[in-house]
Amino acid sequence: MKLDLEQKTALVTASSGGIGLEIARALAGEGATVVINGRSQAVVDAAIADLKSRQPEARLRPLVADNGSAEGCEATIAALPEVDILINNLGIYEAVGFFDETDADWQRLFEVNVMSGVRLARHYLRGMIARREGRVVFISSESGLNPAPEMAHYSATKTMQLGIARALAELTKGTAVTVNSVLPGPTRTANVEKFIANLFPGVDLAEAERRFIAENRPTSLIGRMIAPKEIADVVTFISSPRAAAINGAAIRAEGGLVRTIA
Repeated sequence: MKLDLEQKTALVTASSGGIGLEIARALAGEGATVVINGRSQAVVDAAIADLKSRQPEARLRPLVADNGSAEGCEATIAALPEVDILINNLGIYEAVGFFDETDADWQRLFEVNVMSGVRLARHYLRGMIARREGRVVFISSESGLNPAPEMAHYSATKTMQLGIARALAELTKGTAVTVNSVLPGPTRTANVEKFIANLFPGVDLAEAERRFIAENRPTSLIGRMIAPKEIADVVTFISSPRAAAINGAAIRAEGGLVRTIA
């Protein structure tokens, strides 16, 4: 399916690695100009080199900015006043017992996971609505629907993203702008591999992943970790004109581990 993204510019926050890098790769593969974002020039340059090695014709722009802060979002907006597609991918997580989570822990995850998307959407969505076309996608998590007790603060931020995305979608009524969320399940990124390795020390990675799914996410219907490309393909479709009828949706790409119907 041709997704008609050749004339579009997409900003993917935190796209120097993990799911963000794969989203950037998929969007670039469909012809979009993709802004590669990271917190240092080194990681941005490395990501662009990786993308170019596989897609020499990819149209890429570098953006060094920490969008987990108000100053970083201001820098992003100053460097890039307008985009057609905003992918709010930036997010952090950690396994901390609820009674050990401090106010500072909660505030840090709120600032990065919630306010980064709020600040960028507040700017870019306004322009999209004025132009009457555009896409905003929040990368939430299955933990937004299926809260993880070992990450209460993370789960709360992911639930909040769903509410924000739906509220913003209401502002797009009568235009060709859409705002949606995508909810990945456990996805095999470098950071998640480290996370799982810490949960199962001394166990080889393949067995640690199997045990994580079996013990920590036993309702998964696919019974495995998700590849970042699988999430990227969903996000790229939602970002395209082909998905014009999907607005205000929370799209589950979590392998069927959430048992609720709605």
